[in-house]
Amino acid sequence: MVKGAAVAPMTPQRRQVIGVDIGGTALKLGRFDQSGSLLEELQRATPQPATPGAITSELVEAIEQLDPQRQADAVGIGLPGPMDRDGRVAQVCINLPGWEQVPLAAWLEPRLQRPVTMANDGNCAVLGEQWLGAAQGIEDVVLLTLGTGVGGGVILGGKLFLGRCGAAAEPGLIGLDPAGPPCNSGNHGSIESYCSIGALTRWSGAEPKELSRRAAAGEEQALEVWHRYGELLGCGISSLVYAFTPERVLLGGGLSAAFPFFAASLRQEVQRRVLAPSRAGLSIEAAALGNGAGRLGAARLALERLRSAGVG
Repeated sequence: MVKGAAVAPMTPQRRQVIGVDIGGTALKLGRFDQSGSLLEELQRATPQPATPGAITSELVEAIEQLDPQRQADAVGIGLPGPMDRDGRVAQVCINLPGWEQVPLAAWLEPRLQRPVTMANDGNCAVLGEQWLGAAQGIEDVVLLTLGTGVGGGVILGGKLFLGRCGAAAEPGLIGLDPAGPPCNSGNHGSIESYCSIGALTRWSGAEPKELSRRAAAGEEQALEVWHRYGELLGCGISSLVYAFTPERVLLGGGLSAAFPFFAASLRQEVQRRVLAPSRAGLSIEAAALGNGAGRLGAARLALERLRSAGVG
């Protein structure tokens, strides 16, 4: 069901855009004005199997439902994998079948009759946090999304860091142990291999929600699991701090709800591993926007494309 949000009355001059966050289980859409206020939202189950053709058809239907009067001028989309630098082609989507060099923007634009731009979902999340969340006013930020996988994005000097080919900053694939368990990227022993929801469940023997419930009740074994989780994540974040020397590291995704249980051991690990000059002024915090950061950041991308084209 489409749900509206209480916002200030719109005027004809206030531009609107649609932000989409494509995940393995859900498609999260929002229609926003140019200040980032949410006007309408919609969530649909991701079609299974989540092939490019199935998702294209589902997105067209969902956007028509969300915006039947075509008030939005552009669409931004976040996907779980690297895009090309122009935000037109999904190069790989690690957890979606058949997604290699998919020109999704070119497929959608004739059907939607408006411009489409795309980015990695972690990049969208960090843009959302920079716009209206916990990274406002921060020039150098690393964000990790702790969920089914471990993704993220990096902002340096106030700008999204994409690297030479558009595929830079996959922080969840940083290695912790070369002999560790495999992840879907083909790497072994990555942050994702130890700190995703599935990985935590595998090595701890319990679901994260159950661990949090038991930790909140003071159970020593559950508290020890979260302590170990903080150490593992802190080891990976230490490498990221050395690489980017950010002012802030943000943690989003479903597992960030347990941040109070692993924050101390994570921060201690970073302090132990990282030399003082590289972590000067560093704060490590939970992200502020929850699961809404990705679609908000995708909407910001759409606005920026309109402005760069001289429309907004």
